[in-house]
Amino acid sequence: MSGMRWVLVAFVVVLAGCTSDLATNSEAGGYISADGSITVVAPGERESAPEIAGDTLEGDPISLADFAGDIVVVNVWGSWCSPCHAEADDLATASKRLAAKDVRFLGIDIRDQTANAMAFQQEYGIEYPSIYDPDSSTLLGMPESMMAVSPPTTYIVDSEGRLAARVFAQVSVATLADLVDEVRGHDGSAASRG
Repeated sequence: MSGMRWVLVAFVVVLAGCTSDLATNSEAGGYISADGSITVVAPGERESAPEIAGDTLEGDPISLADFAGDIVVVNVWGSWCSPCHAEADDLATASKRLAAKDVRFLGIDIRDQTANAMAFQQEYGIEYPSIYDPDSSTLLGMPESMMAVSPPTTYIVDSEGRLAARVFAQVSVATLADLVDEVRGHDGSAASRG
């Protein structure tokens, strides 16, 4: 493990409806929720996201590199995962709302059956693509400090292709919006917010 310094500040995040403005605490360089589920990495500490590529549930090739230059929300899920069901409506909503801010979404469906996963997407109206990854091999390149131990895990990849945040828990629309704003506020290629 590298000598990377993580500065984490504990604060309470209600994942079902987070209203905290993460940007107001940006001087701390990182965050952690009361249960240890949210990590935001300071810009100078971010590592490049691993190569994430494969075929979608529909059989089309796709790669994280296809979204180069955009902020990307990467959600690791499985149709068998109860918290994944609980967050699915919020992910579908967030993907539509954040599209106007040039934020893209990519799912990684792990340890699943294709038919079950496609039924899951249809049930919740999820329109963004998901890589079908039954053996979880897509995640092998993740740095140890940002591993997805189990679903749901959601990453925010900044516009430079670096891992900027990880949520190791169920997410809400508000949590994703706050994290994207925080990442965009420190994004070297984006204009600063005023």
